[in-house]
Amino acid sequence: MKNSYRKSIDVFALFLPEIKELIKKKDFNGLKTLLKTVHSMDLAEGWRQLEPFEQIIVFKLLGPKKAVEVFENLRFPAQSYIINNLDNADVTQIINEMAPDERADLFKELPAKVFKKFLNLVNKEEAQDIEKLIDYQEGTAGSLMTTELVTLKKEMSARQALLSVQENLRAESAENIYSIFVTDENHALIGSISLQDLVKAPPDILVKDIMLTANFTKIDAQTDIQEAAALFKKYDLRDAPIIDKNNLLVGIITVDYIMETVEKETTREIYEIGKMHPKGGEIISYARASTLDLVKRRAGWLMLLLVFDFLTGTVLKSFEHTLSSVVALAFFIPMLLDTGGNAGAQTSITIIRGLATGDVNLKNVSRVIRLEFVTALFMGLIVGIVAFGRALLLQKDFMLAVVVGFSMLFIAVLAIATGIFLPLLSKRIGLDPAVLAGPITTSVVDVVGLIIYFKIAQALIPALNF
Repeated sequence: MKNSYRKSIDVFALFLPEIKELIKKKDFNGLKTLLKTVHSMDLAEGWRQLEPFEQIIVFKLLGPKKAVEVFENLRFPAQSYIINNLDNADVTQIINEMAPDERADLFKELPAKVFKKFLNLVNKEEAQDIEKLIDYQEGTAGSLMTTELVTLKKEMSARQALLSVQENLRAESAENIYSIFVTDENHALIGSISLQDLVKAPPDILVKDIMLTANFTKIDAQTDIQEAAALFKKYDLRDAPIIDKNNLLVGIITVDYIMETVEKETTREIYEIGKMHPKGGEIISYARASTLDLVKRRAGWLMLLLVFDFLTGTVLKSFEHTLSSVVALAFFIPMLLDTGGNAGAQTSITIIRGLATGDVNLKNVSRVIRLEFVTALFMGLIVGIVAFGRALLLQKDFMLAVVVGFSMLFIAVLAIATGIFLPLLSKRIGLDPAVLAGPITTSVVDVVGLIIYFKIAQALIPALNF
C-alpha cells in the first residue's frame, strides 16, 4: 500500500550523497551493502532525487523483496520508467510478487498495448486475478480489496486451521491480516475468527465452535468506499470480508486501505472547495512540487471562475447610473459580498461534509433544509442589523443604512440557500458536490448579490427613481 500519510524527516537525503558517490565510483558492491541499511519506504519517498540512470542502478541492486516494496510505493510515472527499462524476466518477477491490489492499480494505469504485453508475462492465476480486480469501479470496496487471503472450513480443528494459515499466508501479508474467514464448500462466507482468538484456542476445538458471524461486517464489493468506511467506524473494524452478490468471499479490505482512501477523499474535497484540481486526492508536497505542478492544479479553476466573475463587471456597468447617483453605495459592496460568500461557504462545506459522511441523505434532507433555512433567517437578521449599524455610523444616512441592512439580510439568506442546494443538486445529478458547489457558491452570491443590492437601493432611495 502506498503510504501517503507518513510524516517524517527526509531520511533518504542523509544517504543521497553517499549513494551518488558510490555510483560515480562504480562501487556497486558497496552500494548494495549501503542500500540494505535504507528502509524501502525511505527509498520510495526520495526516489525523485535520483537521476533516471541512477534509479535503474539502485533498483537492480535491491533484493527481490525490497525491490517489490519500493516499487509498490512509487508513483505510476516512476513505476512505468522502471518496467520499461528492465528485462522481461525482471518485470515478471516484480509483477508476480506484488500485492494483488497494488498490481491491479498498476495495470489500470498501463496503456492497452503495454497492459496486454505484461498480462502475458504473469502466470495464468495472477492474470485472472488482475482482470477480476480491475473490473471493479473506482471508489468501490472491490477496487480496494486484496484477494490475498486464507480461508478455513468449519470442520477444521484449531490446530489444522493454524497450520493452514502458516502454509498459505505470505509473510509480508501477515502484518496486515487480523481475521481469518470461514467459508463453505462453495466458498460462501459463513463466519470469521480473529488471528488472536485462533492462536489462543485449544488445539482440538473445532472452527465452527469459535467462529463469529460475519453478517454485520461483510461488505458487498460494489459498496461505495465511504459506506465501507462508516461500517469500519461503527464496528471498530481492523479488516472486513468482501463478498459478491452471491455471498461468495472474493477478498478482504483492511483498515489501512480505508484510512488511506478516506484521507485522499478528504484531501480531494479540500482542494476542490479551495478551487484547485484535486488530482485524485494527491497531496501537494512542497518537497516534491514544482512551479508547473502548482500552476496546472490551480490555473484551470481560476480561469473558469474569472470568466464567471466577468458577470460582476457587467452587473456594475448596468447599474452605473445608480452608483454615480449615490456613490456611497460602492463603499459597502465588499462587505456585503464577502459576508455573503463566507455564509455560503460555511453552509456548503457543512452540507458537503454531511453528504460524505452519510449524515445528510434522502431520508433526512427535508429536515436539513428546514434547519438551514431557519438558521439562514437568524444569520441574515444578525448580520443585517450589524451592517445597518455600520452604514448608519459611517454615512449618517438612515435610508442608505436601511438599504445596506436589508441587502445584507437577503444576501445572507441567498448565500446560505445556495450553499444548501448546490451540493444537494450536485449529488442528485451524480456530480461530486465539492466540484460544483465549492467553487461556484461564492461566484453566484457575488453576481446575484449585486443585483439584489442595487434593486433594493432603487426601490428605497427616492433619488434613484428615474
